Amino acid sequence: MPEVERWLAQHGLTDTEPTPLLAARLAARRRAKIIDSVLLAAFLLCAALTHALGLSADHSSWPLVVLTALVAALLAAQWRLGWGVRRADRQAGAQLSRRVAHPVELGWLAVLGRPYAVFTIATFTGAALLAVSVLPRPDPSLRNGAIVVLISLAGAGAGTVMQLRQVLTSPAVADDEASLTADVIMRVEDARALVTPSLVWTLPAIFLYGDSLGWWNAVSLALVVAGALALALIHVRATGVAPTARRALATG
Repeated sequence: MPEVERWLAQHGLTDTEPTPLLAARLAARRRAKIIDSVLLAAFLLCAALTHALGLSADHSSWPLVVLTALVAALLAAQWRLGWGVRRADRQAGAQLSRRVAHPVELGWLAVLGRPYAVFTIATFTGAALLAVSVLPRPDPSLRNGAIVVLISLAGAGAGTVMQLRQVLTSPAVADDEASLTADVIMRVEDARALVTPSLVWTLPAIFLYGDSLGWWNAVSLALVVAGALALALIHVRATGVAPTARRALATG
């Protein structure tokens, strides 16, 4: 199990023995990450194609309907992926002869980390404010697109909160102190992956278009660039996954 050994070494758990249960949990997360990337790429491709075809349809509502359906399908698929990872954890836990529990209740701020929490809230807020700011525009296509952005943000936000709650409250899959630390490290990784705003970044750029280009298009692109730079900076400067996990175990 070389991949498991690399993961353990990466997080300073070189004394922990790689087990088939740990390998199964990591494999489930790896599959989910790959599928999520494919889904997002397919969504962007389909959205771009729909937008291009819709340019030739004068004031037709079908492109907006198709784009809305694509967002709903992507959110449902992402939820299904998260459910699959939790199911893999439950199956792994059922194979343990004994289980230990987290010594303290895991708090979302302790697991996620303040920089990631602030970044996530700021990203959702920026996209929502941009959508609200174009609602008074007389362009019906732009206004309808802003409504779709707001509805999609509400759906994405609710899905993120619900999945984050599952990450925090699901029983520990561990039978000793070392496997308990590995369990919390996985939860920190899961939480940070959940709040990576791939869909949130793309929504304004895809939906906020009208009969002509405007300042909202520039702001949509600026949100993507600024968000990517901020996330990269957080990855570099924020507390690492393993120290965050150990702090969460100690403080909750």
